[in-house]
This record gives sequence, structure tokens and C-alpha cells, in this order.
Amino acid sequence: MTDSDVPAHWGRAYTAPDITVYFDLHRCIHFAACIRGLPQVFDPKVHPWVQADAAPAGAVAEVVRRCPTGALHYTLTAGPEEAPAAHTTVAAVQDGPLFVQGDLSLTTASGTINETRAALCRCGGTQNPPYCDGSHRQIGFQAEGIKPQDQE
Repeated sequence: MTDSDVPAHWGRAYTAPDITVYFDLHRCIHFAACIRGLPQVFDPKVHPWVQADAAPAGAVAEVVRRCPTGALHYTLTAGPEEAPAAHTTVAAVQDGPLFVQGDLSLTTASGTINETRAALCRCGGTQNPPYCDGSHRQIGFQAEGIKPQDQE
């Protein structure tokens, strides 16, 4: 995939020689799998907060794939494209969103988006439908589900 092929919804690009990491602020709900996975690459206390060259490209790609919201994506300079999970899975997070992984086709008011990972709202309070924006915390949404750390 070339830079011109990257979907606009992937967000801001952070480029290193072997990998480009994309971040969509509107999809991030601060699950922090990236920060726990490679804190030297993903550091919100530094500007820019993504230092894509601070670890090997393969390690960065592996941590990006852990992002359950789809806020992070990547392209490798010389390597395979990010592939969807072999099986589509949906996990209801306790008091939170639905984490969906697989070969996804999401239909929104803006059109259809092909995705590999997404956090979908189930509280009804999001300002970024169909995605979770963290509103469940503000409105006190409660529902059974897995504990978020069980998703990693």
C-alpha cells in the first residue's frame, strides 16, 4: 500500500524508515495497549507522541495490531499490509463498547468503511457513531462483559 492508497480515516501519519504509523484521535478511547506494549514508541508525554523509529518495525506493527479501537494502523515500507484477523470476533467490554476484529465493512452516514478493528458504541451516547468515544464513562453506562484487560 502506498501513501496515496491509505484511507483518509486512518488519520495523522508518523513516518520512520521502515514503517508509517497512522493515528486517528477520534477513534482513540485511551485503552492504552500501545503505551503498555511499547512505551518508548507511544509516549503521550512527548511531542510527537508516536516515535515510530524507536523500535523495530515488526515490533511496532505487532503492538499497533493490539489497538482494539482501530485508532492505530500501519504500513510497512517493505512488507505485507495489515491483514484482518482470520475470524471475526465481537467482545462486549464490561460497562463499555463492543470490540470487533476481523474483515469488517462498517456502513456509516459518510459511507462504507473497510476496517480490521473497531470499538463500537453500545451505550448510545457517542458523538462519533458508530464508534465509541468514551461517553459510556460520563453517562455511567453499565452492562456485563469482559474486563478490558482480558482483551489483550
